Amino acid sequence: MSLLVAFQMDPIGAVNINADSTFRIAEEAQARGHRLFYYTPDRLAFDTGRVTARGWPLTVRREPGNHFTLGPEQVLDLADADVVWLRQDPPFDMGYITTTHILDMIHPKTLVVNDPFWVRNYPEKLLVLQFQDLTPPTMVARDLATLRDFRARHGDVILKPLYGNGGAGVFKLRPDDGNLASLHELFAGINREPLIMQKFLPAVAAGDKRVILVDGEPVGAINRVPQKGETRSNMHVGGRPEKIALSDRDREICAAIGPLLREKGQIFVGIDVIGDWLTEINVTSPTGIQELERFDGINVAAGIWEAIEARRA
Repeated sequence: MSLLVAFQMDPIGAVNINADSTFRIAEEAQARGHRLFYYTPDRLAFDTGRVTARGWPLTVRREPGNHFTLGPEQVLDLADADVVWLRQDPPFDMGYITTTHILDMIHPKTLVVNDPFWVRNYPEKLLVLQFQDLTPPTMVARDLATLRDFRARHGDVILKPLYGNGGAGVFKLRPDDGNLASLHELFAGINREPLIMQKFLPAVAAGDKRVILVDGEPVGAINRVPQKGETRSNMHVGGRPEKIALSDRDREICAAIGPLLREKGQIFVGIDVIGDWLTEINVTSPTGIQELERFDGINVAAGIWEAIEARRA
């Protein structure tokens, strides 16, 4: 079964072919005989009842500095594609949200991965709020006095943008830290969105575990260890990936959230676990496939494609 697969993603020339999950997914699709098409989100359009993308047929190869070839530019009616991958990185802003509304118009006849309706309704830092027994104390608020009250009750806290990614804008604040008001003022000057505040988990010093789920089932994990003197463990900001096994608690968390993810068409998901606590459920553009494949010797990308091919069959 050969599928026409379109990738809506950030510019392919800048990807790190040894770490980027989208590249690995495309590489595996090509190896399975699927045809690839690539476009950036700004080239998605709704045109008189048709959802189109101006982009290029794509060939990928694992050669640093020469990792892709584009065919002639063309406009593809995405209703003619079998699969569209929604893979641009956040921020989860109105531009991102608009692409999910447009892609809704072709799904599920064209399978959009992950399901754009539920990507829009389940952003990473909000879906976890449905699982209070699995998460550390968490607040979503914009009011400074309310945030101060939360910190007074919980001591050391993490403050971060509600719709950020990659560890950007993440701050650890002690109970006596005088920067909360200044940070609140800074964020308020950028947008009108609430902030998220969570009780700080000292276990992050040992790592922030990224667990990969495929169609609601855990397939493995990597541990991301922060640099010395750093709170954030994201690999975008220097976190070091390490091999780690799934714990009983990881499996308990996945058993609780997996059925919902599967029901809502979230085929490729990465959750973040610190110690025994779930902190994020990443559905927009999760990463970690290549590190997990190297550590555990399993073909995660193949498992993802098996789930997709089963739906297309």
